[in-house]
Amino acid sequence: MTTDELISVLEPHIQPIKADDTMAEAGRKALLPELVKMLKHEAGSRTGEDIEDVHDMRVATRRIRSTFRLLDKYYKPKSIAPYNLQLRKVARALGAVRDLDVMIVNLTAFASTLPEDRGAALQPIFDKLNDERTSARKDLKRLFDKGSYRRFLGDFGKFLTTPKAGAHSSEEGDLAPVQVRHILPTLIYDHLGHVRAYDSVIAKADATTLHALRIEFKRLRYTVSLFSEIMGSTIKNFVDELKTIQDHLGNLNDVSTAQIRLSDLIDSLKPDEAALAIEVLREYMVQQDTQGEQLVTSMPEIWQRFNSKTVQKHLASSIAAL
Repeated sequence: MTTDELISVLEPHIQPIKADDTMAEAGRKALLPELVKMLKHEAGSRTGEDIEDVHDMRVATRRIRSTFRLLDKYYKPKSIAPYNLQLRKVARALGAVRDLDVMIVNLTAFASTLPEDRGAALQPIFDKLNDERTSARKDLKRLFDKGSYRRFLGDFGKFLTTPKAGAHSSEEGDLAPVQVRHILPTLIYDHLGHVRAYDSVIAKADATTLHALRIEFKRLRYTVSLFSEIMGSTIKNFVDELKTIQDHLGNLNDVSTAQIRLSDLIDSLKPDEAALAIEVLREYMVQQDTQGEQLVTSMPEIWQRFNSKTVQKHLASSIAAL
């Protein structure tokens, strides 16, 4: 079955989540649209004509993996393990391409601000990065063409469109909470608690600490976004605030990742053949360091806004609608 044929089979099965769904069925309903998004961006990820295809496919893959981590106890481990394995491979291959996309775009923007001769000195660097990206995309395409990947798509699609497949069964008369409306409030506030635990260190947090906070924010945002359609209208305001702070932390992470890659890149160059290129790259790294420092310095202000009563009331009101 081709990718387009699989999309046409799966799309009619997409259904809205309901508050009285079990967590396993809600997870299935949430995952199906993300699988369709993955499939819709596969062709563009192959060609690289629009770098946003890799980004969007990677986001969908991340959402699926995060949902499984969030709801794994509601499924039998053996039923979801094969999907997690394939999703990890896809995420790794997409990430290799995406990291290079971001680096090339940011370095191109920097080069455009330089005098012509200094900008031209970076051409060997761009050639090297483009070669690496071409190689990473070839690896991605090889993964897409593997029979194991194609079988994964078909099997996963069947899993997501088969009610109760892989879910833990509950005995008749069991009054344990299983529905979304039973479990979601505690689940959200548990993740919020992990986020707000950083309050005591945020004023002096370094990049490593903020990276850990970013991961906690991602988990909170995925949890809230997953079920936003059944929550009160104010959840949109809360999600917007989550996005603002997560983007801020994401930009800081991009700076840290780029610094590591740029250091490796400089080490791979021969000083006598690329002296000017190395000089310009070091200038870029200084600029990146400054940007990173600014992001760290402005973090307490953004943090204070997120923890304000106004923002937190948006979440409380939306949960009350359950």
